[in-house]
Amino acid sequence: MPKSRPILQGALILTLTGIASRIIGFFYRIFLSHTIGAEGMGIYQMIFPIYTLCFTLCAAGLQTALSRTIAARAAQGDEKGAFDTFLSGLIMSLLFSCAAAFALYRCSGYAAVHILKEPRCAPLLQMLPFAIPSAALHSCTSAYYYARKKAGIPSFCQLLEQLVRVGSSYLIWTVMLSKGIPPSPILAVGGMLAGECASALTSLVVIQLEFSRKGYRMLSLSRPFARCRELLTLSAPLTANRLMINLLNSSEAVLIPSRLKSFGMSSSEALSVYGVFTGMALPLILFPGAITHSVSAMLLPTVAQDQAAGRISRIAGTIERTVKYCLLLGIFFLGVFVFYGKDLGRYVFSSIQAGTFITILAFICPFLYLNTTLASILNGLGKTSLCFIQNLLGLLVRIAFVQFAVPVLGIRGYLYGILCSELLVTLLCLVFLYRQVPFSFNAFDSLLKPCAVMAVTTGCGLFLEPAARIFSFVSPLFLLAAQLLILAGLYLLFLLMFGILRLPARARR
Repeated sequence: MPKSRPILQGALILTLTGIASRIIGFFYRIFLSHTIGAEGMGIYQMIFPIYTLCFTLCAAGLQTALSRTIAARAAQGDEKGAFDTFLSGLIMSLLFSCAAAFALYRCSGYAAVHILKEPRCAPLLQMLPFAIPSAALHSCTSAYYYARKKAGIPSFCQLLEQLVRVGSSYLIWTVMLSKGIPPSPILAVGGMLAGECASALTSLVVIQLEFSRKGYRMLSLSRPFARCRELLTLSAPLTANRLMINLLNSSEAVLIPSRLKSFGMSSSEALSVYGVFTGMALPLILFPGAITHSVSAMLLPTVAQDQAAGRISRIAGTIERTVKYCLLLGIFFLGVFVFYGKDLGRYVFSSIQAGTFITILAFICPFLYLNTTLASILNGLGKTSLCFIQNLLGLLVRIAFVQFAVPVLGIRGYLYGILCSELLVTLLCLVFLYRQVPFSFNAFDSLLKPCAVMAVTTGCGLFLEPAARIFSFVSPLFLLAAQLLILAGLYLLFLLMFGILRLPARARR
């Protein structure tokens, strides 16, 4: 449909960029796993709850509020109002981020010793504050372009950030080697800081050029306090909700290594297992999320506009298509990670343990990818409190498993907790959405038939194994990638043959 083209085009741009960025990120993680090791990866991953907490205070709620408000202004033809809203949000976000960066820098030692329980995180936390204002600027600029359904600039900045991050980390690593300094997680934090600064500067230059072309000056604000009050009214509950969620996330991240020690592991073993899980297995599971995250970024402003115009039937149709296609995606990767998870861990990360984690986590794929888009629709409808409730309950389930199951079952206890949590969040999200906008769901077409198709696809994949042995002289990783591409083609072909997917009318002609 012509009205859906901006969503599809924007989602396609974001998806392609996200996939490219995550492919670069995979090679980057392989590089990190070989340079700083699993324990170093664990130390590096431990600082992210603190970073996420600071970012939430400064920009997370404002980003959603900006996207929703600017989309509504643009739908009303109020271009000057959209510009003023963006600038007010940007100023607030930068002020908050500078305050948070200063507080984190001053308290980095205390946070490392008393909160993270790992003194080796202190130098990393001292570098981290310099990335917070840049991340806030980049986030606000992306919110503006998402609201206008212009995904090109955020996509370019995302890819630039990843390229600069990888290049800077490699440069720092070479400098360390030349000076005889053992590689440490500092090189990863340095790369992250460089990437955030590069994307922020690019965003600032591009949006300044756009506003100059429209005749707006960056300091020409009308009714600034009214705009700030409007944004704060919308973003305050969002920020409070996400702050609570991130506090629980942070406590979860801190608890996992300590509960692994209760299971009988040493400190080094616990950090290594945590590093393999968060730095290797989980990013691979999240890799296909590049598609759902891209769609989510475009869904929120679109749903907000449809709600403002009273187009409830279009919102119901959006939910139905979202559920169907996210399940198709999740079921495919469920099969891939179950049957090829151990090979992926062995050939991608040179870690059998990572392969085991990937195989177990495979079962969250349909729920994980679906949750991302449905939560975006709920936020687009303005039901942020419902998102908070479902995320809070899901986190409490995970923390309960960390507290009680990990000391008995080890890291597997946490993996089972993630499975239960994602299932609960999916069910709650579907119930909440149905109460807001009744929609239909065909379980046979959207769930049972795709599962049968995936079973047939993986069965065909068994015949690829003997053929792959003929090419034993080729890299195992390359052969594995070729097998997965063939499986994807077969899955798509079978979906078309069984009528689960249909080609557009123009393509059929």
